[in-house]
Amino acid sequence: MSTFWSVWISVIVLGTVFGCWWLLYETRKNQTSDSETDRTTGHSFDGIEELDNPLPKWWYYLFVATCVFALAYLALYPGLGNYKGLLGWTQENQWEAEQQIAQARYGELYARYGDTPVEELYTNDDAMQIGQRLFANNCAVCHGSAGRGNIGFPNLTDDAWIYGGDPDSILSTLHNGRAGAMPAMGTMPNMTPTQVDQVVNFVLSYSDRAEDPEAAKKGEQVYAQACAACHGPDGKGNQGIGAPNLTDDAWLYGSTYDWIKDTVVNGRQNMMPAQSDRLSDDQIQILAAYVYSLSR
Repeated sequence: MSTFWSVWISVIVLGTVFGCWWLLYETRKNQTSDSETDRTTGHSFDGIEELDNPLPKWWYYLFVATCVFALAYLALYPGLGNYKGLLGWTQENQWEAEQQIAQARYGELYARYGDTPVEELYTNDDAMQIGQRLFANNCAVCHGSAGRGNIGFPNLTDDAWIYGGDPDSILSTLHNGRAGAMPAMGTMPNMTPTQVDQVVNFVLSYSDRAEDPEAAKKGEQVYAQACAACHGPDGKGNQGIGAPNLTDDAWLYGSTYDWIKDTVVNGRQNMMPAQSDRLSDDQIQILAAYVYSLSR
């Protein structure tokens, strides 16, 4: 944060605290008595008169304590721009400390299953209960609580795997993440609108859904030049590079003419974050077994 914004925030925060104290002080100073009286302010409405009494002392002291607490808190913890506080607290080291406590508490439980092969582990009910919680905390935000995915996020419950659904492939995905990229226009960056229409119809023809059969025939050559290098001459994809199968009914970004056209014209970028910097090897082993179980 720049010095200007650091000072700006500090002035606003401290000004608010001292402003509250000043308002309290001025209000208290103008009181003529420390105890309740029958004196009024002279204001009356609908027969109700406004008494001129001070705040109850306990209420006044509570306000003072609040201001003192605020200043003490701002001295100990970050809250004034770039000032880090006397305790040096940050949300990062707080999170790391909590992670260490959690690892010490649950590490032995995870280690109990860490050496078990995925093919065996996914049949263990106790391990899968742990795996379900790991999935809910780390994967469900993208893939859904049931693992059925969403637009741009793969369905983990079917048999259509972009990078492979065997245990080793799932473990590799979880440990290292995946970076998917579909270039705009494939390998033909100067593809004309007519060629786009042709190749989209050709892709649709794999599932007998071409809207223009004549365009689909001409699109075969366009496909061979722009798409076959990744998706294969038969459209069945390539798990080695993450090129999806175009002949099944599992579509990451939709399978209608408009969806496919948008993918061809604009390309796609997708990222599966690596989990190795967030989860232990034992946790990833359990999570991989749970993911493996979703399509079984």
